[in-house]
Amino acid sequence: MADPRYPIGKFSFEGPLRDDQRIEFLEDIEQAPARLKGAVKGLTAQQLDTPYRDGGWTVRQVVHFKLALTEEEPTIRPYMEDRWAELPEAKTAPIELSLSLLEDLHKRWILMLRAIQPAEWKRTFRHPEIGPMTLEKNLALYAWHGRHHVAHVTALRERMGW
Repeated sequence: MADPRYPIGKFSFEGPLRDDQRIEFLEDIEQAPARLKGAVKGLTAQQLDTPYRDGGWTVRQVVHFKLALTEEEPTIRPYMEDRWAELPEAKTAPIELSLSLLEDLHKRWILMLRAIQPAEWKRTFRHPEIGPMTLEKNLALYAWHGRHHVAHVTALRERMGW
Protein backbone atom coordinates (compact mmCIF):
# COMPACT_ATOMS: atom_id res chain seq x y z
CA MET A 1 0.00 0.00 0.00
CA ALA A 2 1.22 3.51 -0.79
CA ASP A 3 2.12 5.88 2.03
CA PRO A 4 -1.26 7.25 3.23
CA ARG A 5 0.37 10.56 4.13
CA TYR A 6 0.95 11.19 0.42
CA PRO A 7 -1.96 9.66 -1.51
CA ILE A 8 -0.89 11.42 -4.72
CA GLY A 9 2.85 11.16 -4.01
CA LYS A 10 5.26 13.70 -2.55
CA PHE A 11 5.59 17.11 -4.15
CA SER A 12 8.29 17.43 -6.77
CA PHE A 13 9.08 20.39 -8.99
CA GLU A 14 10.60 20.18 -12.44
CA GLY A 15 10.95 23.86 -13.31
CA PRO A 16 10.87 26.20 -14.99
CA LEU A 17 7.19 25.87 -15.85
CA ARG A 18 5.86 25.96 -19.38
CA ASP A 19 2.79 28.12 -20.03
CA ASP A 20 0.53 25.04 -20.30
CA GLN A 21 1.76 23.74 -16.94
CA ARG A 22 1.12 27.11 -15.31
CA ILE A 23 -2.41 27.13 -16.73
CA GLU A 24 -3.00 23.59 -15.43
CA PHE A 25 -1.80 24.55 -11.93
CA LEU A 26 -4.00 27.66 -11.93
CA GLU A 27 -6.97 25.47 -12.85
CA ASP A 28 -6.07 23.03 -10.06
CA ILE A 29 -6.08 25.85 -7.52
CA GLU A 30 -9.31 27.26 -8.92
CA GLN A 31 -11.04 23.86 -8.74
CA ALA A 32 -9.66 22.75 -5.34
CA PRO A 33 -12.59 24.07 -3.26
CA ALA A 34 -15.18 22.32 -5.46
CA ARG A 35 -13.18 19.10 -5.39
CA LEU A 36 -12.96 19.23 -1.61
CA LYS A 37 -16.70 19.95 -1.34
CA GLY A 38 -17.35 16.94 -3.54
CA ALA A 39 -15.02 14.75 -1.49
CA VAL A 40 -16.82 15.51 1.79
CA LYS A 41 -20.38 15.63 0.43
CA GLY A 42 -22.73 13.42 2.39
CA LEU A 43 -20.30 12.48 5.15
CA THR A 44 -21.79 12.17 8.62
CA ALA A 45 -20.37 13.92 11.69
CA GLN A 46 -18.80 10.63 12.76
CA GLN A 47 -17.19 10.19 9.36
CA LEU A 48 -15.89 13.78 9.42
CA ASP A 49 -14.22 13.00 12.75
CA THR A 50 -12.43 9.93 11.39
CA PRO A 51 -8.65 10.28 10.84
CA TYR A 52 -7.62 9.65 7.24
CA ARG A 53 -4.75 7.49 8.59
CA ASP A 54 -3.45 6.27 11.95
CA GLY A 55 -2.04 9.30 13.74
CA GLY A 56 -3.36 11.63 11.03
CA TRP A 57 -5.84 14.45 11.00
CA THR A 58 -9.57 13.87 10.82
CA VAL A 59 -11.43 14.83 7.66
CA ARG A 60 -12.76 17.85 9.57
CA GLN A 61 -9.19 18.96 10.42
CA VAL A 62 -8.03 18.54 6.80
CA VAL A 63 -10.76 20.94 5.66
CA HIS A 64 -10.16 23.45 8.14
CA PHE A 65 2.06 34.88 -2.35
CA LYS A 66 1.18 38.47 -2.41
CA LEU A 67 4.24 39.51 -0.42
CA ALA A 68 6.69 38.31 -3.09
CA LEU A 69 5.01 40.55 -5.67
CA THR A 70 5.51 43.70 -3.62
CA GLU A 71 8.87 43.15 -1.89
CA GLU A 72 12.26 41.79 -2.88
CA GLU A 73 12.63 38.21 -1.59
CA PRO A 74 10.65 38.67 1.62
CA THR A 75 10.82 36.01 4.32
CA ILE A 76 7.46 34.40 4.95
CA ARG A 77 6.35 33.20 8.34
CA PRO A 78 5.29 29.57 8.34
CA TYR A 79 2.76 28.29 10.83
CA MET A 80 2.59 25.09 12.82
CA GLU A 81 -0.09 23.13 10.96
CA ASP A 82 -0.18 20.39 13.58
CA ARG A 83 -1.02 22.91 16.31
CA TRP A 84 -3.62 24.71 14.18
CA ALA A 85 -5.33 21.37 13.57
CA GLU A 86 -5.57 20.79 17.33
CA LEU A 87 -7.38 24.06 18.10
CA PRO A 88 -10.93 23.43 19.33
CA GLU A 89 -12.67 25.01 16.34
CA ALA A 90 -10.63 22.88 13.92
CA LYS A 91 -12.01 19.79 15.61
CA THR A 92 -15.61 20.89 16.10
CA ALA A 93 -16.67 23.67 13.73
CA PRO A 94 -18.98 22.83 10.84
CA ILE A 95 -16.84 22.18 7.77
CA GLU A 96 -19.11 24.40 5.66
CA LEU A 97 -17.48 27.44 7.30
CA SER A 98 -14.04 26.40 6.06
CA LEU A 99 -15.33 25.26 2.68
CA SER A 100 -17.01 28.60 1.95
CA LEU A 101 -13.96 30.50 3.20
CA LEU A 102 -11.70 28.37 0.99
CA GLU A 103 -13.98 28.89 -2.00
CA ASP A 104 -14.01 32.68 -1.61
CA LEU A 105 -10.27 32.81 -0.91
CA HIS A 106 -9.52 30.80 -4.05
CA LYS A 107 -11.81 33.00 -6.18
CA ARG A 108 -9.90 36.08 -5.07
CA TRP A 109 -6.55 34.33 -5.29
CA ILE A 110 -7.10 33.08 -8.82
CA LEU A 111 -7.87 36.63 -10.01
CA MET A 112 -4.50 37.76 -8.68
CA LEU A 113 -2.61 34.70 -9.97
CA ARG A 114 -3.99 35.02 -13.51
CA ALA A 115 -2.82 38.65 -13.60
CA ILE A 116 0.82 37.79 -12.81
CA GLN A 117 3.08 38.63 -15.75
CA PRO A 118 5.49 35.96 -17.06
CA ALA A 119 8.61 37.62 -15.58
CA GLU A 120 6.94 37.95 -12.18
CA TRP A 121 6.68 34.16 -11.83
CA LYS A 122 10.47 34.16 -11.29
CA ARG A 123 10.20 36.42 -8.23
CA THR A 124 11.16 34.73 -5.00
CA PHE A 125 10.37 34.71 -1.33
CA ARG A 126 12.32 33.03 1.42
CA HIS A 127 10.89 30.23 3.51
CA PRO A 128 12.80 29.89 6.81
CA GLU A 129 12.99 26.09 6.48
CA ILE A 130 13.04 25.57 2.69
CA GLY A 131 14.99 28.62 1.55
CA PRO A 132 14.29 30.68 -1.59
CA MET A 133 11.20 29.70 -3.57
CA THR A 134 9.99 31.14 -6.86
CA LEU A 135 6.35 32.05 -7.34
CA GLU A 136 6.08 29.45 -10.09
CA LYS A 137 7.37 26.70 -7.80
CA ASN A 138 4.94 27.86 -5.11
CA LEU A 139 2.12 27.74 -7.69
CA ALA A 140 3.00 24.11 -8.43
CA LEU A 141 3.22 23.36 -4.70
CA TYR A 142 -0.22 24.82 -3.95
CA ALA A 143 -1.80 23.00 -6.90
CA TRP A 144 -0.30 19.76 -5.52
CA HIS A 145 -1.37 20.68 -1.98
CA GLY A 146 -5.03 21.01 -2.94
CA ARG A 147 -5.04 17.66 -4.77
CA HIS A 148 -3.13 16.12 -1.84
CA HIS A 149 -5.79 17.04 0.74
CA VAL A 150 -8.70 16.04 -1.51
CA ALA A 151 -6.97 12.68 -1.98
CA HIS A 152 -6.71 12.24 1.81
CA VAL A 153 -10.50 12.44 2.00
CA THR A 154 -11.28 10.37 -1.10
CA ALA A 155 -8.78 7.65 -0.12
CA LEU A 156 -10.39 7.39 3.32
CA ARG A 157 -13.85 7.18 1.73
CA GLU A 158 -12.69 4.39 -0.56
CA ARG A 159 -10.97 2.50 2.23
CA MET A 160 -14.01 2.77 4.51
CA GLY A 161 -16.56 2.11 1.75
CA TRP A 162 -18.37 5.46 2.30
